[in-house]
Amino acid sequence: MAADAAGTMEIRGALARLRRATGLPVAFGGLVEPGRQRMRISEFSGAAGLALRGLAVTSGNGLGGKAVALARPCAVTDYSLSRQISHEYDAAVAEEGLRSVLAIPVVVRRRVRGVLYGALRSAQPLGDRTLTAAVQAARDVEQALVVGEEARDLLTVARPPAAAGAGPGPDAGPGPGPGAGREQVREAHAALRALAPRIADPALRAELLEVCGLLACGPAERGRPVALAPRELDVLAWVAAGATNAAAAERLGLRPETVKGYLRSAMRRLGARTRGEAVVAARRAGLLP
Repeated sequence: MAADAAGTMEIRGALARLRRATGLPVAFGGLVEPGRQRMRISEFSGAAGLALRGLAVTSGNGLGGKAVALARPCAVTDYSLSRQISHEYDAAVAEEGLRSVLAIPVVVRRRVRGVLYGALRSAQPLGDRTLTAAVQAARDVEQALVVGEEARDLLTVARPPAAAGAGPGPDAGPGPGPGAGREQVREAHAALRALAPRIADPALRAELLEVCGLLACGPAERGRPVALAPRELDVLAWVAAGATNAAAAERLGLRPETVKGYLRSAMRRLGARTRGEAVVAARRAGLLP
């Protein structure tokens, strides 16, 4: 799935959460068009008509354009009468019957990537609780977009040549040898596994896990195959990259005690007595790079 499609999916989910959290009858939003100073309203929850559908909002114009230009939340109690905004979009707003409106920018790496709107069909203050919930919905989208971008960056760096379409030559070795290059592969493998559970886009998540498998693949020893649970492998991947239990816990969003539990379980499955033995056994089994 393309990055803009994934972003649209995140906006759609955030609008539903926004309405549930605030009780607002209408929520809508969209993404800023790449390379342009405008966003297009494409997603709706609770809208009665089509007046706002596909509306292109230029930076600085209207409430949403003001949120884009300032990169901060904006709100008005009565849209058509407000002196705080320009009024290029009054007709569309009035056709939908909106009065009190808030607009929350989605900001990723200091760039506005989209806007979430929430609205009432009556002129009344929206209040701090509503604004806080709307800001949280936008923060959720921001985090999802950051994770997706990090994942795509890691895929670009970590994907082996064969997976990128350029197969290895007949004399090519099994992969990066010892040293810094191999350590980079291990760190990339661990980082990809840590990101995968946080990816909402199922296609991107599957691609991450596929590349993890390609990075880890190697000639497994003959004998009874070893299987580790996903979280056990996540923890072991960070251990293999040299992380302490505390560092692995921070990267995986787990408690240190939970990491210890997963590590003990992995060691037991691998027949290892120490962390180092567990890593060696997992590599021999083709589970780690």
